[in-house]
Amino acid sequence: MADKEKTIEVLQAIVTGLSANSFGHRIQSKVFAGLGFQALGDKYTTHATEEMDFVEQFMDRILDLGGEIKQEAQEAKPIFTDIIEFIEYDYNVSVEGIAFLNEVMDSGIFDATTYDLMKVYLKDEEEDMYWSEQQLDLIKMIGKQNYLTQLLINGPTAE
Repeated sequence: MADKEKTIEVLQAIVTGLSANSFGHRIQSKVFAGLGFQALGDKYTTHATEEMDFVEQFMDRILDLGGEIKQEAQEAKPIFTDIIEFIEYDYNVSVEGIAFLNEVMDSGIFDATTYDLMKVYLKDEEEDMYWSEQQLDLIKMIGKQNYLTQLLINGPTAE
């Protein structure tokens, strides 16, 4: 059975965490572009924008449900200059986030509208996780230096 207060609480947690992740992706985009990997920088800029689009949808939903949006503090996140270390880190964040989303979606607290919004967001998160997983598999197959060379020549694979 839908629980409006619990739904607002979960949506707020997502707004807080996702806005921090979006900003982290924006920072990483600048770092990677500064290292000469402009296409990868552009990919993470686009990703950060997509995340903020979801943040806005979740904030709208909080307001639709009669809740109040909060700006909550987040602890500092690491910034990476090593691209592979960042992809590994980002992959792990996705895995943990997807587990959380599946748990709250299975809990039955969401009304139909919120549930549908969460399904769209979950699909986007899964696509991000699969992209990171594909990159990590590629790195294992061709090695770090070949992967970085491929990034410089072709940009990131499989947007």
